[in-house]
Amino acid sequence: MKVVDLRCPHDHRFEGWFASNADLQDQMNTGRVACPLCGDTAVERLPSAPHIGAATTARGQSSGKDEERGTSPAVETPVSAEQSRQAQWLHHWRSVLARVDDVGDRFASEARRMHYGEIEERAIRGCATEPEVKALADEGIEVVSLPVPTALKEPLQ
Repeated sequence: MKVVDLRCPHDHRFEGWFASNADLQDQMNTGRVACPLCGDTAVERLPSAPHIGAATTARGQSSGKDEERGTSPAVETPVSAEQSRQAQWLHHWRSVLARVDDVGDRFASEARRMHYGEIEERAIRGCATEPEVKALADEGIEVVSLPVPTALKEPLQ
């Protein structure tokens, strides 16, 4: 398994797991590798180095305990400020999406029904075409277009 660092043109950095270098190249060449935040497929591979770590004592020497147990020591990878902001942004979006009903492509009809008092008002989200959004605005129904990050549209595996 190959784990590589990737970046999109918007400087969103993320990790990709591939069966081999050939698999990585094939997926990148066919546009199947996309940024989980913005969906951009113009992704580049970043230079990376393997992380080699060992449990150390206060003097900086290996304790040998991990080797005795046959386990690898845990290696902490530092989190950059950008990665921290991305994680906070995704956390915020997940909390927003958890509080609204996803009505899918019925968004315009559900918004109308709420506006005219046919159903109880609630927070909804969904998809609407430009003509539908314009028609809603003409009827005095305010909507806000917020693109949902690709990473939140389906579960990451």
